[in-house]
Amino acid sequence: MKSGTRVLGIAESYAGDRSPGEPSTLAGVVVRLDRSVDGVVFGSLTIGGLDGTDAIIELFSTLGREDVQYLLLSGIAPAWYNLLDLHAIYDRIDRPVCSVGFEESSGLGAPLEEAFSGEELDRRFGIYERQPPRKRIEIAGRELYWRDVGIDREEATTLLSATTPEGGPRPEPLRVARLAARAADRFREDL
Repeated sequence: MKSGTRVLGIAESYAGDRSPGEPSTLAGVVVRLDRSVDGVVFGSLTIGGLDGTDAIIELFSTLGREDVQYLLLSGIAPAWYNLLDLHAIYDRIDRPVCSVGFEESSGLGAPLEEAFSGEELDRRFGIYERQPPRKRIEIAGRELYWRDVGIDREEATTLLSATTPEGGPRPEPLRVARLAARAADRFREDL
């Protein structure tokens, strides 16, 4: 991969005292493989809602950057299980999509059953069960867990290795997006 390859990392943040139905802040940060930040965009999604997929697509569209070649997402269940449909995102933005997790997990089945019931649970399970399987990968001496659409393991390994500093906890596009989302969320709270 070339040093000028651009990756859009998207993460979210909300203060712990917000309730379902309230907004959570999304930040998208374009980072080149040489780790230069090359763009920032903000949006929102609903805590406990199901508008995350559309919010990610809108964020990409608002950014208006045709030179972005990859999309990295921080997990698939931001803002209290606002599940993302990676296939739908890929279909709409026409870029490889890779969701990255940072901890081992037995899956979202039990937490979803604890938090939701009836139609809300069925809708979330429908989205969750359509997602690609979660895979373990070692990058920069650290285990990451990823799901992908439009990218194979070799390309994902190259991408995640190129964007993760040696000994770093997470790929740079996601680290910077998380920092931006937290700062924007604090700003939103202070208004």
